Amino acid sequence: MKDVIYVTGHRNPDSDSICSAIAYAELKRKLGYNAEPRRLGEINRETEFILNYFNIPVPEYLPTVKPQVADLNMDKVVPVSKDISLKTAWSLMKKNNIKSLPVVDDNEKLIGIVTLSDITNNYMSTLDTNVLATSKTPLANIVETLNAKVLTGSQEIFNTSGKVVVAAMAPEQMKPFVDKGDIVIVGNRSDNQRVAIETGANLLIVTGGCEVDDEIIKLAEERKCIILVTPNDTFTTSRLINQSVPVKYVMTKENIVSFNLDDFVDEIKEKMLQTRFRSYPVVDDNNKLVGTISRYHLISQKKKKVILMDHNERAQSVHGIDEAELLEIIDHHRIADIQTGKPIYFRNETVGSTSTIVANIYFENGIRPSKQIAGILCAAILSDTLKFKSPTCTYIDKMTAEKLAEIAGIDIDKFADEMFKAGTSLSGKTPEEIFYQDFKEFTLGKYKIGVGQVNTMDTDALKDLKKDLLDFMNNLCKSKNYNLLMLLLTDIIKEGSEALFVGEDKELIAKAFNVTLGENSVYLPGVVSRKKQVIPPLSAAVE
Repeated sequence: MKDVIYVTGHRNPDSDSICSAIAYAELKRKLGYNAEPRRLGEINRETEFILNYFNIPVPEYLPTVKPQVADLNMDKVVPVSKDISLKTAWSLMKKNNIKSLPVVDDNEKLIGIVTLSDITNNYMSTLDTNVLATSKTPLANIVETLNAKVLTGSQEIFNTSGKVVVAAMAPEQMKPFVDKGDIVIVGNRSDNQRVAIETGANLLIVTGGCEVDDEIIKLAEERKCIILVTPNDTFTTSRLINQSVPVKYVMTKENIVSFNLDDFVDEIKEKMLQTRFRSYPVVDDNNKLVGTISRYHLISQKKKKVILMDHNERAQSVHGIDEAELLEIIDHHRIADIQTGKPIYFRNETVGSTSTIVANIYFENGIRPSKQIAGILCAAILSDTLKFKSPTCTYIDKMTAEKLAEIAGIDIDKFADEMFKAGTSLSGKTPEEIFYQDFKEFTLGKYKIGVGQVNTMDTDALKDLKKDLLDFMNNLCKSKNYNLLMLLLTDIIKEGSEALFVGEDKELIAKAFNVTLGENSVYLPGVVSRKKQVIPPLSAAVE
């Protein structure tokens, strides 16, 4: 599958930001790209009304575009069970030219790591004749490791408490060395085999592929002794048998250094430097193994691909934008501080809505938007232009909205009234929710300024909330070191805004709008657009 292209609007998204992202992602998919819309915050009530009206799901939340472990081309390693033998684990490592294997439980959750050094350390401990008992090695592992054939007995009667004995001596000399429950390795001497069984051996391993007499098999069945026949010679058998130990006995179980898919690449680099393992397991949120990564994977890391809609300022964009690959910007605001390492497609027009631009890109490509897409684009234009009353509104906005309304089958006046009524209700909202409903931060010269805007017809609710709103703004101003914070309470019907403000540099408002300020508010007749009627005068006042 092609890399995903994330199409995203700005933080604290309004209807234009969300709808233009959804529509542009749909257009990119029609043009052959794997594009998906994303949001950077909670949608407001107006946007919720629009998406519900046209039956379109809310885009998923995108917290960051910083490179994460999930973006790396990790190795797909098949995990192993905790019960496989060391010989099998070693064979897998040799076959795949790797130095470690992740070990998982029956639910595929990571429980340990077995490395080449774990296996060699165990092999060097061959003098430990009780290792099979200590590790509770199953009979099946011994059979597999020795490529043996079971003549009699089964796992049910296998006793792992004994030690391993090589019976390379005369029968009468064996008894001091063989205890009840031991594993005895013998050759084709039936007298040695008989003594081992009579002494209480639990497992008899006959080497060289030799045949075993029927009377020995019968005796073994009577004494509940298991007999295996291996084609290996006695030396090879004694050397291999400890390799039947299950990996759970030697694997690392505690303090496993693993990474989550959501971990940031720059954070795992530090841990890699501190630990310096050859590879590291990667798990998901359920601790299920996904793959493994090594240092060389960090060299070929992929950047997330992003298209910005309705903004071109870093402060308004997705977290980590500087570490992403920026492909396009579609916007209708001033040119700000986004920088790119190479030329990109940047379309910026003096229209009232980004959705106007997106709709016309559809038409330029000879693509007719679906009824749903036409509907949300038309709604976003009506929202951003206050149903063509905003000074930012152009003839192109009006003509585009009317064309989209025809495709969507909606009446502009009726739909706009329903949309504004649903979107401007302040019922049940906290001061923080109201303030951040449509908030943008700007750096004008040496001043850090934040401007929120609320379009509302709910004037009764506003009267009761003003004090709480100002208290919230004062606290935010101090904690975030703003020079000026403003909240525009825009009346769509009267076409004007009451501006609530706090901050040490509130005189900028008096200079910008040539008004006499009240204690914390001023009415600005005719001001309905933050972009065209608030930020430019403030910029001029700063200069």
